[in-house]
Amino acid sequence: MAIEKVKEYFDRYGISDRIREFDVSSATVELAASALGCQPSRIAKTLSFMVNGKAILIVAAGDVKIDNPKFKSQFHTKAKMLKPEEVSELVGHDVGGVCPFGINDGVSVYLDKSLQRFESVFPACGSSSAIELSIPELEKYSGFSEWIDVCKF
Repeated sequence: MAIEKVKEYFDRYGISDRIREFDVSSATVELAASALGCQPSRIAKTLSFMVNGKAILIVAAGDVKIDNPKFKSQFHTKAKMLKPEEVSELVGHDVGGVCPFGINDGVSVYLDKSLQRFESVFPACGSSSAIELSIPELEKYSGFSEWIDVCKF
């Protein structure tokens, strides 16, 4: 189960007790915001794409969408989201609980600049869960490659 994988990952840093688990679904930005009682924009959604034959993750604010021209400029290819079965296999988490923690080796994580307007955000920790992280904590625990600008408001 993804939540167990993420708990194990965060145990290494001594923060697994900060994970919030819900009795309701948090599979979408709206559901996660409702479960947490926060603005949807503060949900750090994790989107999965195929770039040059490899899975990548982009963590972005809950109120933004991928801007195709910006994506193409950044990655030199069209934005192609992974199919649900590919996400589980290539990333290590199922759709609805994808997060940048406890992922498969070789998956690069990028943080979109849309997150930088917040002091803290709420990324998922698998299905029906989330953790509040400051932006420096998100950088540290996600093992991100770089900050990018590929979204539009």
